[in-house]
Amino acid sequence: MSFKLGLIINPYAGIGGALALKGSDGKEIREKALAMGAKQLAPERTRQALSVLLPYADRLEILTASGPMGEDLCREMGFRCRCIYQSPAQSEPQDTENTAQALMAEPVDLLLFAGGDGTARNICSAVEDKVPVLGIPAGCKIHSGVYCVTPKAAGRLVEMLVQGELVSLLEADVMDIDESAFREGKVRARRYGEMRIPSELRYVQAVKMGGRESDELVLEDIAAHVIEQMDDELFIMGSGSTVAAIMTEMGLENTLLGVDLVRHQQLVASDLSAGELLEAIQGQPAKLVITLIGGQGHIFGRGNQQLSPALIRAVGRDNILLVATKTKLQSLNGRPLIADTGDAELDKALSGLIPVITGFHDQVLYPVASPE
Repeated sequence: MSFKLGLIINPYAGIGGALALKGSDGKEIREKALAMGAKQLAPERTRQALSVLLPYADRLEILTASGPMGEDLCREMGFRCRCIYQSPAQSEPQDTENTAQALMAEPVDLLLFAGGDGTARNICSAVEDKVPVLGIPAGCKIHSGVYCVTPKAAGRLVEMLVQGELVSLLEADVMDIDESAFREGKVRARRYGEMRIPSELRYVQAVKMGGRESDELVLEDIAAHVIEQMDDELFIMGSGSTVAAIMTEMGLENTLLGVDLVRHQQLVASDLSAGELLEAIQGQPAKLVITLIGGQGHIFGRGNQQLSPALIRAVGRDNILLVATKTKLQSLNGRPLIADTGDAELDKALSGLIPVITGFHDQVLYPVASPE
């Protein structure tokens, strides 16, 4: 299974730093920096990150923009890449946004980008929380929490994902300062949004006991996370003990080996068939809460055949809430989760990294594979 890595390089990020220009935002500053002999450092810092991934080149497919925004470096380093956006000879912030939007149509498992806070803002405006991102620090201003501490640290974190290790998902702020004010000695920082980033696996202190998870407390935390999201939408509650714990937390009867329907934390219907489920959600948004079979890793096709391919398509991959304890995921010993819906095209569409809710506001990324 290939890991689809989106890559965006802002070739001009940090170009004014060494020349004391306090940033590189704006065409005028960029042209002034180039005229003064500034060096473009972002490609080299991206090379440092990607060098960590060279041993995994056969497992990577890099999707990027043409020229210095990514394609040139990938081909030079020998990575398999696909150009999804044609950038002009001198790229502008809009080209960063356009590339990010093009990557969202693929989609990718992770968007890796090199730049500074201005680049992070461009990425955020196009991506929001649709896909995990990770920044390679290459700009003059690095106030945003989406960046790794060094380029090689970014490469190491991507390496963890490629190898299938458990990596937590966190919400990180996108910050930037007013460069014009900064040049006058005034620091005015502003929050522009947040994006999801992968981070090293961390156990939430409230559910950690002697370095091991307490199942009861973890299940309560998972339930709290899911219940917090319940609003006007229908929630399809799949089978399994982890989903049952969420129903118990709401004080609702649960069909352990069946599928129930909930709205506003109230039971709408119990033990529905595939046809009944599909009819129930017609014309309205719905979310699907499922777990995996311990030891096997199946999320579809084992014990939940009521969740038909037609239903899964109607709900959509982005509306699947997959819940599991980290202990349960670690018991798979790195094996991917399995989607075996009986529809090969759907199984393929479900493949790739998926967020798994492992606690309250605590998620990890884990790979899904099709039976092929």
